[in-house]
Amino acid sequence: MHPSESLAQAISSQTIVMAPGAPDTISARLVEKAGFAAVYMTGFGATASRLGTPDIGLLSQTEMTEHARNMTRAIDIPVIADADTGYGGPSNIHRTVREYLQAGVAAIHLEDQVAPKRCGQLQGITLMTAEESALRLKCAVEARGDESLTIIGRTDAMPAAGEDEAVSRAQRYLDAGVDLVFVDGIKTIAEVEAVARRIEGPKVVSIVDGNETVKLTSADLQQMGFSIVLYAVTTLFTATCAIETALDKLQADGTPANVGPQHTYQDYCDLVDLPAHQSLDERFGAG
Repeated sequence: MHPSESLAQAISSQTIVMAPGAPDTISARLVEKAGFAAVYMTGFGATASRLGTPDIGLLSQTEMTEHARNMTRAIDIPVIADADTGYGGPSNIHRTVREYLQAGVAAIHLEDQVAPKRCGQLQGITLMTAEESALRLKCAVEARGDESLTIIGRTDAMPAAGEDEAVSRAQRYLDAGVDLVFVDGIKTIAEVEAVARRIEGPKVVSIVDGNETVKLTSADLQQMGFSIVLYAVTTLFTATCAIETALDKLQADGTPANVGPQHTYQDYCDLVDLPAHQSLDERFGAG
């Protein structure tokens, strides 16, 4: 079954799809190992892992689709990928959709910021008009054709223009033919509740560590009517904190003996599927 079909099947089951963000492929393997139904290839995490910079639109289409391709090769669960603003005009959007299809992702989301875009949690977001964004989403839907790819229309209007504009845009994007809508930049439980109450149709929500929405469980969000919940930064923030703590301990003690919980070497070898590669070498290697 194609990953997009697997994702669609999971959504139709009426059980909310929990998709933790993975900044890199090894994190995606861990998301799959933990038993989640999907993984979110977050642009925030991709930018952090590849460039070590903020999410302000620095990665190109080619870099993002390469990142996606590496991830889909390593895991079997569906990948929901950030496609930013589509990386240009209609021809760029068309190419973006085709490139992500070839990369094997299950879903992409396209947003309505003016390029260069920035993380939806940051200040200073500038929106394109709702009319232009709807046309760009129609372009993406046409580029997909009959192939399996879930297209999510994202709006960053909540922090930039307020609740009414965010709701209006989300409904317009559903009318444009996308499969789900995603109101990003949500920081409060009241905003989550408003989106759930006012937007009819399948929708995505992102829960960002550090704001009050973390009090909402996946069961709460399912009850509200959300189809997918993204946890974009949970793995990234946990990993960078753990690394920093371990390095501080190593610096202080002069030994890694007490740096904190770690995988064993064998754990790591199993995670990266070393036995499969050893098998190939044993069967086909010249030695």
